[in-house]
Amino acid sequence: MPKALHEPVSTPPVEAETARLEARIPVQIYDQMQRAARLRGMTLTGYLIATAGEDARRVVEEAEIMRLAREDQIRFAEALIAPPRPNARLARAAKRHAELIAPR
Repeated sequence: MPKALHEPVSTPPVEAETARLEARIPVQIYDQMQRAARLRGMTLTGYLIATAGEDARRVVEEAEIMRLAREDQIRFAEALIAPPRPNARLARAAKRHAELIAPR
């Protein structure tokens, strides 16, 4: 029986690009990771991807995201709303920058 015209055509899922990782680790740690993966109902590979991936995301986030105290957040917002006038040093720097990037 032919499909109706309004039904979406399914496309096969695209496989994510992968890279290989090899590591020599102590047997005790390997056994412990195997057990943890089984307890979570995961393969060792799935477990490693989930746990290492989450830790990597958190480390990068901590390095790249600036967290400000409440007082600093208020100061920052006020500076965005009413920025101070440029001082002489900033004006000179802007002029030098414009000269350096001017089309030739």
